[in-house]
Amino acid sequence: MPERAQLPIALTIAGSDSGGGAGIQADLKTFASLGVHGVSAITCLTAQNPRKVLALQAASTTIVRRQLEAVFAELPPKAVKTGMLYSAAIIAEVAKFLEGQPQLPLVVDPVMVSTSGVRLLKPEAVRVLLGRLLPLATLVTPNLEEAQVLVGSPLESVEDLRQAARVLYQRLGCAALVKGGHLRGYREAVDIFYDGRDELLLSAPFVRGVHTHGTGCTYSAAVTGHLARGLPLAQAVQRAKGYISQAIARSHRVAGHFVLNTLRP
Repeated sequence: MPERAQLPIALTIAGSDSGGGAGIQADLKTFASLGVHGVSAITCLTAQNPRKVLALQAASTTIVRRQLEAVFAELPPKAVKTGMLYSAAIIAEVAKFLEGQPQLPLVVDPVMVSTSGVRLLKPEAVRVLLGRLLPLATLVTPNLEEAQVLVGSPLESVEDLRQAARVLYQRLGCAALVKGGHLRGYREAVDIFYDGRDELLLSAPFVRGVHTHGTGCTYSAAVTGHLARGLPLAQAVQRAKGYISQAIARSHRVAGHFVLNTLRP
């Protein structure tokens, strides 16, 4: 029997989306499309569809940790991402576990609010996110609203995004990818990456008439997948920008809703 190729492994620590468009489900589909085996630790169950979140139930910290222990025992990942963590207790538990994995690339998507407007990160959890988890991160990937919370000031221009990325790097010591897809008055979706040395301005034309959710999850999962495959961080971010842009442009219609196309890398 010929020797089979070994797939790299990426871990997502996030919430479940019963509609399949975001969260764990989006992350695993993205990993698979990049030739990466996805493993997961579910932090929260949601009852949601593309229109709204109907209900939400957090996992216990014990089951979150046991999932992590199970994964690392037999399927050690090459890169990790976090998505919706929801509570201060879960964030602290995840941070405590990951402190024992200091060389592992960690992408933190600071999921705070759903596309439909439901708050997905409790206010008191922001302090623990800043104090415990983000100092472990290789990259933080806030969207416009999340970046405003993290830096404490409004962001209204590409120059504001640049300054926010630098502030986040200075405060947290990790690279930042500040996503400007929600900026008003621009023809392109502009993101800024800064790692303390290099700055990248990443842009792609807006796709008009397409309304999707799960773009932030998919974008950060694509970065994580490329890191698991061994790409340097800046290159992983550039590849992920192209990936999410194509996923939006080639989106599918499912039961009358738009769904990102993650079938092609």
